Amino acid sequence: MFHQLHRPLAVVSGAMVALAVVCAFGLWLDDRVLVGAPIWLKPLKFAVSIVIYALTLAWMISLLDARRRRTGWWLGTVIAAGLIVEMIAIVGQLLRGRQSHFNVATAFDTAVWAVMAASIMIVFVATLGLGLVLLRQRLTDRPAALAIQLGIGIALAGMAIGFLMTFPTPSQVGALADGAAPTLIGAHGVGVEDGGPGLPVVGWSTAGGDLRVGHFIGLHALQALPLLAFALTPLSRRRPLLADPAVRTRLIATAGVGYAWLTGVVTWQALRGQPVTAPDALTLAVAALGLLTTLTAATWAVRSHACDAALPVAGGVR
Repeated sequence: MFHQLHRPLAVVSGAMVALAVVCAFGLWLDDRVLVGAPIWLKPLKFAVSIVIYALTLAWMISLLDARRRRTGWWLGTVIAAGLIVEMIAIVGQLLRGRQSHFNVATAFDTAVWAVMAASIMIVFVATLGLGLVLLRQRLTDRPAALAIQLGIGIALAGMAIGFLMTFPTPSQVGALADGAAPTLIGAHGVGVEDGGPGLPVVGWSTAGGDLRVGHFIGLHALQALPLLAFALTPLSRRRPLLADPAVRTRLIATAGVGYAWLTGVVTWQALRGQPVTAPDALTLAVAALGLLTTLTAATWAVRSHACDAALPVAGGVR
């Protein structure tokens, strides 16, 4: 199976594993702090995320038939190149002790940030193209096919949330209006400065909104939904109600809608300047509505099949 994986993406994954090891040693040996976090933590998180992302796409490309495999290979290669460029920029700025994202303090910093932004856009467009190719690919396992299609669609929405971070904050807009030259354009936080109190490891703000929450959750639909589809397959051998592929397909569709709802809720919460750790009553109500709707739809997906199976048989035909 592994020999069928898209080689450039597999190579990128291997390189990111090696980088993650280097970053782990960096956390141990280097006590420098940048934007309120250990300086080696950011590249470590990006390396781990890219390993998962690249391997998932490499596997998805291996599912394409011969007619679409060449297109998928080129799109995967473009994605691999874009990810490498982004990581070179992040690590290069780290070695200089400089912030990589949103940094426009000098002409060089601005150029690095522009290259990063361009590479991210290229990865987004190529991933969109791959999603369209996968949408046209017929797979024998319909639940898995739907999981892949929904996963890549929600992941693209999660990637798009990242573009919201590139807009100037109100304080940066004010500085620009006053004729000042800000050192940063854009931020992860909403209503707070980056680098303040946050959750361990991920660093999501506990003092204000943080767009990284929706970005992270949405992006990893690419793994969560296919994993759910694969988990339902062995479970169907022990639960007769799940044996019908139509039931599993409806459950995947329900999970996809629920996952998209969650991504939207946490993004909306962040845009209102609200910490993910302190949702207000309105946020909780909207989240609860999504959860209730998802559970109701999942229950219907299973029980509707049970009701159909219980119908009496007349003349050998249900």
